[in-house]
Amino acid sequence: MIPARRIYWLLILGTIVGTGMATLGSSILPALNLGTAILLTLAFDAVLLGLTVLDGLRVKPYRVEVQREPLERLSIGRENPIRLRVQSGDRAAQLQIRDDYPQTFRISESFLSLSLAANASETLTYTAFPSQRGEYDWGNIHIRQLGSWGLAWYQWTIPQRQTVAVYPDLIGLRSLSIQLTLQTTGNIRRVRRQGMGTEFVELREYATGDDPRFIDWKATARRGRMLVRVLEPEQEQTLIVLLDRGRLMTAQVNGLARFDWGLNALLSLTLAGLHRGDRVGVGVFDRQLHTWIPPDRGQIQLAKIIDQLTPIQPALLEPDYLGAVTTVATRQTRRALVVLITDVIDAIASAELLAAMGRLTPRHLPFCVTLRDPRIDLKATTPTMAIPDTYARAVALDLLSQRQLALATLKQKGVLILDAPANQISEELVDRYLQLKARNQL
Repeated sequence: MIPARRIYWLLILGTIVGTGMATLGSSILPALNLGTAILLTLAFDAVLLGLTVLDGLRVKPYRVEVQREPLERLSIGRENPIRLRVQSGDRAAQLQIRDDYPQTFRISESFLSLSLAANASETLTYTAFPSQRGEYDWGNIHIRQLGSWGLAWYQWTIPQRQTVAVYPDLIGLRSLSIQLTLQTTGNIRRVRRQGMGTEFVELREYATGDDPRFIDWKATARRGRMLVRVLEPEQEQTLIVLLDRGRLMTAQVNGLARFDWGLNALLSLTLAGLHRGDRVGVGVFDRQLHTWIPPDRGQIQLAKIIDQLTPIQPALLEPDYLGAVTTVATRQTRRALVVLITDVIDAIASAELLAAMGRLTPRHLPFCVTLRDPRIDLKATTPTMAIPDTYARAVALDLLSQRQLALATLKQKGVLILDAPANQISEELVDRYLQLKARNQL
């Protein structure tokens, strides 16, 4: 039983009235002395407190029902919606609700307030932002319902304990899957690059701007109108994605570990590859190849990759780029697009990475993806006035310069490069992959 705000105002009012009666008693009511005024005040307070208890107890038969919708797998780094369904009884209800969420989560609203009419229902929604993967315990739901006189809150707890798993960015994967499906079915208009593929798709009428080299003269003669061949990139190619879980990937970028940004990018690229008919394989490494999932096709492969990679966390270990690349090159003899997701500092610190990526050519097409910290970009591009800020900007500019030098060295070795802010890497990597497929570079 918790007193409401109204009860405090009434108690203050009773005290003021009692004090005034005691002060003015001799002139207004000569028969009233100080002791009598105090007794009247105490009696008023006792009656008020009794009414408060009664007001709270009267709520019990009309308690609302609250049910949390079952929590599915949550996505790291996303605002995950949590829904509570509230059903009132025969009386209107004024409520305060607190859900026992994991304390490490960032929550949009800690307390939910609601006024509900009699025999009505409503769904309350708040969002939870987890910054680490793993399993977390969700607790009970605590409810306060105001009595009809507005004197007391009746409080009780509804058991709703549940264990929920935080996965990589599944919300982003669902959105990407819809986008890729729409592109495939033609609901999003896409421009096909004639002659950039090897697989015949269809014949269509010649349009202004089409390459005359792809006119099908035999079909044109048979049908009596100019037709051109539509070609698309070859399907069922092989995509290998390697993810570094070493020391550099433990750093925090925009609230998430760099490894988590890389894992989200890996899954997005995997989904895009499977949608385009490629065989996709995945490896995670530090001093050794920690996890290896051989290339395969189909949505079962995506589910397998998510399940096996979700428990993996980064470690404070120096990665063995050369060993990981050599192992993959030994296991994958057929030409493949090999994407390595990591980070670089400078040419000296990344010498082993440079040597490893160079070893993949010419059999494979190497692609190095590096996750930049947007805070360094911001520091390097922000004008400064104070001397400490100027020094910090100089350091940021030097870091970016050394980084670009290392990436330029990789590019000279025939390695494809994508260097993007960690929080934007998934979208840019998928776009780059689709461009490679459209140009048939593999």
